[in-house]
Amino acid sequence: MTERKVLKPKPNAKVQITADIACGEGQPLWIVAGPCAVEGASQLEATAQALLQNGVSSLRGGAFKPRTSPYTFQGMGEEGLQLLDGIRQNHQIAVVTEVMAIEQIEVVSQHADVIQVGSRNMQNFSLLKALGELDKPILLKRGLASTLDEFLWAAEYILAGGNDKVILCERGIRSFDPETRNVLDLGGVAVLKEKTHLPVIVDPSHAAGRRDIITALSRAAIAVGADGLIVEIHPNPQASVSDAAQALSLDDFTALMTSLDPIAQAMGRSLRQPALVKA
Repeated sequence: MTERKVLKPKPNAKVQITADIACGEGQPLWIVAGPCAVEGASQLEATAQALLQNGVSSLRGGAFKPRTSPYTFQGMGEEGLQLLDGIRQNHQIAVVTEVMAIEQIEVVSQHADVIQVGSRNMQNFSLLKALGELDKPILLKRGLASTLDEFLWAAEYILAGGNDKVILCERGIRSFDPETRNVLDLGGVAVLKEKTHLPVIVDPSHAAGRRDIITALSRAAIAVGADGLIVEIHPNPQASVSDAAQALSLDDFTALMTSLDPIAQAMGRSLRQPALVKA
């Protein structure tokens, strides 16, 4: 068998997202925040202002949305991508957004700095192979019932295609307990950091499914050695068209960032990117 590219002994890698932003060992923690779904220009502008005021470099937002029900909001599509790109250009913020199918790759690549593969597509091997042909960072989320080895094999598909710009994301795995949406596998984060040279970040929002424990999960993720977080925030969480229960308000996001400062420092990491802070 060909030696797996995802595993060490290669030194811990960083993934360069833009000229000024990188994720990985020795880098500032990569904080990504924004709404689950792009809903309009004013929503994104308010979110971008909150990010910049907190020294955060990257905006998340779904233009194409994989939903359990075919009758729920499926995203704004290309119009949503154009709105994200407008924020990207106006504020020099990196954009992270999801791709669901091979035919979406080209248009998403034109408007995003990082392409996200959601948990439902972690084992969409045709999609992973196509993303392996790109020279663009890929944020790969763990499947909701996938083992760590299955997760790493999914990453291997991208790496084997020639794209080594892969960031792994633990976002919780399905369990029997309904108190949280998923179970955040922090032990898995530690194992991934040990077994692979790839950066590993955590999505506390999808793990929790409820906003009241996102701060606690975020603190734990940084303490266990994660290279960053991807968090859902919204100017008016109750009005969010998708995942309203797990979205933080913009004020709550500021409080979250403040609470994470001492933990990041204790781990020898910086949390904010001062050059990006705007009054």
